[in-house]
Amino acid sequence: MTHPLLRVAALIAIIAVVALLAGIGLGAATGWAVLALAALALLAYHVIKLAALIRWLRQPGAADVPEGRGAWEEAFALLYRFERAGAREAERLSLALTRWRQAGEALPDGVVILDAQYRIEWCNEGAARQFGLNLATDIGRPVVNLVRQPEFVAYVEAEDYAHPLPLHSEHGGGLSLSVQLIPYGEAQKLLLSRDITRLERVETMRRDFVANVSHELRTPLTVLTGFLETVQELALDAQRTRDYVNLMAEQARRMQRIVDDLLALSGLESSPEPSLEERVDMKGVLARVKADVDALSGGRHHITLEAAEGYDVAGAESEIASAFGNLASNAVRYTPAGGSVHLVWRASSAGAEFMVEDTGIGIEPQHIARLTERFYRVDRGRSRETGGTGLGLAIVKHALARHQAVLEVQSEPGKGSRFTARFPARRVIPAAIRPRDAAKA
Repeated sequence: MTHPLLRVAALIAIIAVVALLAGIGLGAATGWAVLALAALALLAYHVIKLAALIRWLRQPGAADVPEGRGAWEEAFALLYRFERAGAREAERLSLALTRWRQAGEALPDGVVILDAQYRIEWCNEGAARQFGLNLATDIGRPVVNLVRQPEFVAYVEAEDYAHPLPLHSEHGGGLSLSVQLIPYGEAQKLLLSRDITRLERVETMRRDFVANVSHELRTPLTVLTGFLETVQELALDAQRTRDYVNLMAEQARRMQRIVDDLLALSGLESSPEPSLEERVDMKGVLARVKADVDALSGGRHHITLEAAEGYDVAGAESEIASAFGNLASNAVRYTPAGGSVHLVWRASSAGAEFMVEDTGIGIEPQHIARLTERFYRVDRGRSRETGGTGLGLAIVKHALARHQAVLEVQSEPGKGSRFTARFPARRVIPAAIRPRDAAKA
């Protein structure tokens, strides 16, 4: 392609030749006139194109690149290519920024970008929720003016960000956060916040669990140790010795029950989910549960079983039997003599439920949410009298959860309680035809 300057020079040369020929043929005046008119026309064309270029440069995106001929054609073509390249780059950067913002929003942790003066440049929804920020009004404001907790302000001012800061947020329902500032770039900083409420709760439960296990085992161990020392040091008659041995055996059995329940709970937590191919014989399970609670009651309660037939549960029979047995035996233990315990099994293709309803002492509302915690007891003294380990409802919760079932509790102090285990439709299957049932048919 010819260089634009050569094309301009060629045009000027042509004008000069035409003017020279006009001057030779028509006189010098005519030649100069032709030259002047041509120069003015060329100048006017360039002025018009220059004005169009200036208008476009003032608002390059408002209109298309001007068109022209000659040298302007190539100049405008180059500008057009430059504009298109710039538009593509802007689109790429806009897409990258959008993706970056989407990635920041998708993070489970809170993210805040701060400038050198700790002013907020951007934050994701997580940070807005955890710190109570308003994305529309808080951009550009110093973060210490918005998060005014003294420990956070001191952390920012100390400029020692090697370790995260534990912080209890006043927003989002009183979250526990782990907050850390990370410098990057020239003077910017990232403020990262992680919700550790659940981890803190789990750690608290772990500490409580260790303390409760220690406490539960210490009592029978203390009794055993005391009786052993008494038997070793004192000369006792045969009857007194038998009494002490019986008391020691009772405490040993109590420790054995605690250990057995702990092992059962550990097995539930570590075992794979029960297969949908396994079948629980609900008729047999319910019959055993009824027999066990009848034996536990010893005739002191009115116990009834209402069981619909036609459906079984897919899962582990031992786990379902353990869960139902714990619910039923608790009802007997916490119902005074003369009270009633009603066991109900309902099932259909839409789901199933096992309900235990009693006329016992009931439970205060503030205790209901914590009933399935390990070793949690509403009344420790009464629990020891009834022989409970404090792990029964924790076992129930885990056994049901492994079958995608849930436990619902309704209770009123002094009037009784209702515990309901609800199973989803996917765990309910038509009952198998048993030989005895086939013979009756």
